[in-house]
Formats: sequence, structure tokens, C-alpha cells
Amino acid sequence: MAAADDLAFDPWDPAFVSDPYPAYAELRERGRVTYYEPTDQWLVPRHADVSALLRDRRLGRTYQHRFTHEDFGRTAPPPEHEPFHTLNDHGMLDLEPPDHTRIRRLVSKAFTPRTVEQLKPYVSQLARELVDGLVAKGGGDLLTDVAEPLPVAVIAEMLGIPESDRAPLRPWSADICGMYELSPSEETAAKAVRASNEFSSYLRELIAARRKNPGDDLISGMIAAHDEDDDRLTEQELISTAVLLLNAGHEATVNSTVNGWWALFRNPEQLAALRADHSLIPSAVEELMRYDTPLQLFERWVLDEIEIDGTTIPRGAEIAMLFGAANHDPAVFTDPERLDLTRADNPHISFSAGIHYCIGAPLARIELAASMGALLEKAPTLRLAADPERKPNFVIRGLEGLSVEVG
Repeated sequence: MAAADDLAFDPWDPAFVSDPYPAYAELRERGRVTYYEPTDQWLVPRHADVSALLRDRRLGRTYQHRFTHEDFGRTAPPPEHEPFHTLNDHGMLDLEPPDHTRIRRLVSKAFTPRTVEQLKPYVSQLARELVDGLVAKGGGDLLTDVAEPLPVAVIAEMLGIPESDRAPLRPWSADICGMYELSPSEETAAKAVRASNEFSSYLRELIAARRKNPGDDLISGMIAAHDEDDDRLTEQELISTAVLLLNAGHEATVNSTVNGWWALFRNPEQLAALRADHSLIPSAVEELMRYDTPLQLFERWVLDEIEIDGTTIPRGAEIAMLFGAANHDPAVFTDPERLDLTRADNPHISFSAGIHYCIGAPLARIELAASMGALLEKAPTLRLAADPERKPNFVIRGLEGLSVEVG
């Protein structure tokens, strides 16, 4: 085990947030696991370990299916944060079997590959319309003009949220996702609580309406979903799942789009190759998600003592798996700091792995390919208008905006 006293790893340092990859290289060199006192976490930076731990049932996204907070040596969240935790803790992402298994099975009945495949024409048409709007203006902010509205509209359409109700979705999501950063402030928590209450109230009304008048949307499908034991989603599980699908259904896609184009602008030879050969789009999507990973860190609780490279990590500890570091591991990726849109062997873990593998990964790939294809076709002269600013967040990695010009 390496000590972290003199590490360059510092998730609150703007320079680190701007480019964490050199610090990740240092972490990988130091060893397979490093204790980081500021967050009381064990950092795991290597691909093989992260991949294995994502599948290790001695770890969990929660511990409350087996232990109380006291038994686990942890402090319960403050009561004033309860609306956020009620919302968050009933979603698939933060549950373990058997509840995770039951909910994912029921949701999967309404979130099938066929459903996703049927969305392709809608996604493609919407991407083209958004890019047309960008081109007509001669440019703009790629984030707000294309990257955000595409996946938000798609998941809202899937869920059956009327177009007139969609304006608060992105702000609600941003406020809730602030709680996934390391050591969020009380201001961040207050915003998350307010957004959790407002989003939950809205969905409760929408679910009631769909119970009376079902449609062919995902919320209606989840209301109707049941299995041979007649298991159904509770109302709270329905609300939490809808919020999770919206948040997870666009956050990674939005950030992958702008992170990806910023990477392309910084690697003009790769952008030129992509413009010359649009058949590279599928491999480009995978490589851009690897190269600048939208979700940098994923946490797990140690439910049963484990050992990593001779270091015993006790029950009650928290492991921080560094997706960005794993996706740049030279043991797995040849020349990992080089953007290579033709990279064939690309086992990145940007969609996680194991039982929590992203259920929306096929949809995200369709959306990313659609927006990239539309931009390459309709805005072949797309260029950077100004260097972007990084968001101050570390865990969810993105840009404040990406100003571009066309023509």
C-alpha cells in the first residue's frame, strides 16, 4: 500500500480537475491501492482491479441491506437530507440484491433492446434538427444547442414526460447529481433536497395520470411490469427509477459529447481522419469515452473484508474505483494517452460492469453516434471558437460550455 501524503491526486484542485490523468499515472505506478485520508477512501487506479471489484459481491453500492449505520461504523445522513436519500436509495444504482435484481428485472421488461432500436429514427431526426439550428446560427454553444437537448428529449420522450414539462428536468438533474461529488457542501445538499422534492412531486402526479390512462411510454410500462410472482414496483421505486433513468440517461451522454469534441479539436489529425471516413464513428464513440471518461469515480462499500495486493481493507471501508485511471492503464491500452479513433481493442469501463452495468448503454451509443454523424455531415467546417472552461466537478467530468463556429 502506498501513502497518499504527497500525491498529485487532489479532487478540489482546479489544475487536477482540468487534467487528472498525470496524477492517475502516478497512482498506478505507486501500487494497486492507496488510502486517501481527505475522503477516507481507498483509491483503486488499475484496470484489472477496477474491473474485478465491480463484479465482487463482497462490495456493495449500499450496506443497509445487511447492516445498520451503527453496525457498519458509519453515521446516518442528516435528517434534513432525507428527501434526497429516499429518492436515491430506492433506485437500481444504489441497491443490492435481492431488491436490485427484482427492480432491474422489472425495468428491463419495459426497457428492451427492441424499444431502444425503435428510437433510432427519432434520435437521428432530432440530432439533425438540432445541428441544423446550430448551422443556421453560424455556431453557438455545442453544449446547450446539441449535447444537452438531444438526450434529455430522448429519455423524456421514452418516459412519457410531455414536452411542455421538460424545462426543469436538466436543472433538477444537475442539482441532484451534485451530491455524487466528493464531500458535497451543505449548499449542494440543500439544492439536491429541493430538486428531489420537486421532481418527486411532479412524477407522483404523472404516475397517477398514467395509472388512469396508460400510454406506450416507459412509465406506463413500468407501472404494468410484473413477473411470475406478481412482484411490482412500489410508487417510490417507480419515482426513483424514473429519476435515475433521466439522470443517468443524459448526464454521461452530454458530457461525453462535449468532452469528445474538445478532445477532437485538440487532436486535429484524428478529427481530419474522422471527417474523411464516417465509418469510424462507432470506434470513435468508444475511444472518446475512454480518452476523457465522463464518470471518473465510482464508489463501493466493503461488506466483507477484502485484500488487495497484500493490503487488508476492512468491512465498513469505502473503495473509490477510478474509472478515468483504469481507462488509461498502459497494461490494457497501448499508448493510452494518445487519442486513436481506430483503436480496435478497447475494453473501457465507462459504462461500469457487473450487475450495475449501465442499462442505458445501448441508447447512449445511439445518441452519441447520431449527434456525431449529424455534426460531421451538416457542419463539416465545425471549429472551436474559444477554449472552454472545465466544470469544477471531479466525479462527473464535463465542460461549462463549448463555443463553436460553422462556415
